[in-house]
Amino acid sequence: MNYNDQVLLKKIKTPAYVIDERLLIKNLELLKDIQNQTGAKILLALKGFSMFYEFDLIGKYLYGITSSSLNEALLGRKHMNKEVHIYAPAFNLDEIEMIAKTCDHMVFNSAEQIRKFRALAKKYNPKLEFALRVNPEYSEVETEIYNPCAVNSRLGAKKETFSKQDLIGLDGLHFHTMCEQNSDTLERTLEVIEEKFGEYLYQMKWINMGGGHHITRKDYDVKKLIRMINHIKNKYKVEVYLEPGEAIVLNCGYLVSSVLDIVENNMNLLLLDTSAACHMPDVIEMPYKPSIIGADKMDEGEYKYRLGGVSCLAGDIIGDYSFDHPIKVGEKLIFEDMAHYTMVKNNTFNGINLPAIAIINEVGVKIIKKFGFADYESRLS
Repeated sequence: MNYNDQVLLKKIKTPAYVIDERLLIKNLELLKDIQNQTGAKILLALKGFSMFYEFDLIGKYLYGITSSSLNEALLGRKHMNKEVHIYAPAFNLDEIEMIAKTCDHMVFNSAEQIRKFRALAKKYNPKLEFALRVNPEYSEVETEIYNPCAVNSRLGAKKETFSKQDLIGLDGLHFHTMCEQNSDTLERTLEVIEEKFGEYLYQMKWINMGGGHHITRKDYDVKKLIRMINHIKNKYKVEVYLEPGEAIVLNCGYLVSSVLDIVENNMNLLLLDTSAACHMPDVIEMPYKPSIIGADKMDEGEYKYRLGGVSCLAGDIIGDYSFDHPIKVGEKLIFEDMAHYTMVKNNTFNGINLPAIAIINEVGVKIIKKFGFADYESRLS
């Protein structure tokens, strides 16, 4: 981020998420180029990024959205209105009619759910296409909570749990086994997919390779991805879908926070007006330590601090950082890569207010939405 942008961001009221539209467009242009070279269709996974203010922009580059719930599907239909896909570990009978009328593709998690709901969903939407999510029992995800192929996983059908009869009339197969990984992981995964499920792909119209593809990361091997997509398309005569969420907004967003207080308990602790538990929960769940502009995560700076959130959770700790200058109360810190899995996962624990949502572009900074008591109250009764 250049100096002028930093000056602009440090003028806004905190806390605030800020999306840099220039960086978002850069990511989208790369994804569109992949589509152009392969004919693949890339979808925005709303579980990673649901800022519908940007759906018009994203829709100019991508084919639509993929959802994990009826509410996400409705959001995608209302604000982008291109292709709408849905997958859930289990569907609820009460929602089948609305799902069918909202979506274009419906991905089931088991053969039992296919048998239970396909005919009913087709009644409500004769054009609705169906798929089964499969579990290849192969994944390179090391963090267990994010591993969809872990032992006893509930996600996806293993080969022995369905028959050829169950797949008759299906339009596609779906797999999702990756998390923040490069195309070499996809390459090894596809070898297993072809070995276990290749015979079924010949009878399908499309395959959905899920998310977890870190396509817009600097070291990502885009050429290898293109080769693999074209290989699958040409061999099985299928359309290929990808549904990244994180890659679309990778390194496009910031969370601006202010220092409220500095306390000392064996070390200096900065208390911020943001919270890991409330505003960036992956810091605790993943876990990981986000980068801050001007800070050193390796404790090489002269002034060392532990950063904590404003909630009452004892473990609401963002991490230990060092700076080249002493931090003062009121100083603003800019956390990087805060677009994905922030707004979609934040919460109002302790009644803590949600950060505002803003954009920055060549024109300047614009506040899109502010939150207050009414937003907190509306979630309760």
